[in-house]
Amino acid sequence: MTKKLVIYTDGACRGNPGPASIGIVICKESGTIVKEYKDFIGNATNNIAEYRALIKALELASNFSASEVKCFSDSELMIRQLNGITR
Repeated sequence: MTKKLVIYTDGACRGNPGPASIGIVICKESGTIVKEYKDFIGNATNNIAEYRALIKALELASNFSASEVKCFSDSELMIRQLNGITR
């Protein structure tokens, strides 16, 4: 059982909306990569792609039975929404 995982996610599109993709890297706390994932998700906005990346990353992380997961993203909107920051 991995005690702690660190997840890095990104989602992007060409145009907004437009063709979109997601990318994910899941690491042990030590920094060792345990999973990499990328996928074309069809047409989407950049915000949808960011959220889809996070959702997929959490699905993938569930296979590792971690007791703690720390997530990193460059999406200011998603981070603020998930932390309940309205301003």
